Amino acid sequence: MLNVKTERTINFSDEQEQLLEIATNFCREKSEIAQVRSLLNDEKGFAPQIWLEMAELGWMGVAIPEEFGGSGLGLGEVVALVEPMGRALFTSPFITTTLAAQALLAGGTQSQQARWLPRICKGAVLSLALSELHGDWDLSNLTATALEKNGQLELSGTKTFVSYAPDAQALIVSVSLNGAPALVLVDAEALPEGALVRETNVDETQRTYRVVLDGLRVPSDALLNSGDIVPVLNQIHLAANLLSAAELSGGIGGVLEYTLDYLRTRKQFDRLIGSYQSLKHTMTDILLGYEATRSHLYYAAGCFGADAEGEIALRMAKAQASETLAYAADRAIQFHGGFGFTYDCDAQLYRRRAIWGASFHGDAPFHRQKLGDLLL
Repeated sequence: MLNVKTERTINFSDEQEQLLEIATNFCREKSEIAQVRSLLNDEKGFAPQIWLEMAELGWMGVAIPEEFGGSGLGLGEVVALVEPMGRALFTSPFITTTLAAQALLAGGTQSQQARWLPRICKGAVLSLALSELHGDWDLSNLTATALEKNGQLELSGTKTFVSYAPDAQALIVSVSLNGAPALVLVDAEALPEGALVRETNVDETQRTYRVVLDGLRVPSDALLNSGDIVPVLNQIHLAANLLSAAELSGGIGGVLEYTLDYLRTRKQFDRLIGSYQSLKHTMTDILLGYEATRSHLYYAAGCFGADAEGEIALRMAKAQASETLAYAADRAIQFHGGFGFTYDCDAQLYRRRAIWGASFHGDAPFHRQKLGDLLL
């Protein structure tokens, strides 16, 4: 049995408290439900002007060292930004750009870091191309390949779920090179015509694309640091799940507030439906799940990167967040009666986000299986 330390407490740092307050007010103002719905049919899926405002606030550089123009904080502080985004169903390339920056910090060359990290701090969009058609959450299982020839890398294969690809100035692409995983930094200008194909997602607030790599050639120096890239992929996987758990946690808070507002105003037989005992019990269960999720989340944020302890915490957070948001959104739909099953009910948006978030780098059963390996 793994001996996990238990003396760590859950405390907000001053930076987390400030960022959480700022992000909550920002998202409440910039992502009202009417704005969210207006972006459902928008090709970009986000507002570029708001993205620039986020850059001016320094959000893209929170977890980037000061030498590159960032704040020199960590992903624990980024969690305090992402949770309010999930609560307001705020959409932007923030998560994928943050994860791309973490990939560069973990495995990029000095020249790649010097070129791209300052740009990210100023608002450049980068995206990750790590998933493939087989849908395996093991990022080292790769069918896309790279062949080194005459000082160039010839890429082939297809990547899926590449977020905001048309707006990205560069993609970090995972491929198999000489039988081992590798990461390649691809400038957007290098992509062949027709390489991007828009995907249809259950969560219509998201914008993801299939990227066809066939015929793509890039210089050999586009390769991230040679050597064993598996630890870098593992780091990206864990960081992605931490931020996904934060977004899902925010979603629980959002749908909880949305449902409570309805229960406090909807009357049936001259009685507020929120007064019925069975509904009270359900809302209490959701609230308890929300509090448990946030406890797991901010514990994971505080010890992220602390070897087994950090990984255990974040896998617990992701599993708890995935199931709680799914349950909360499902109950919200049911409580709204027939209207809840229509496209106009906002509970639908949270339920779709729950499905999307659960499949983002691993659902609850996947993480519990990983926890079994870590704890036993």
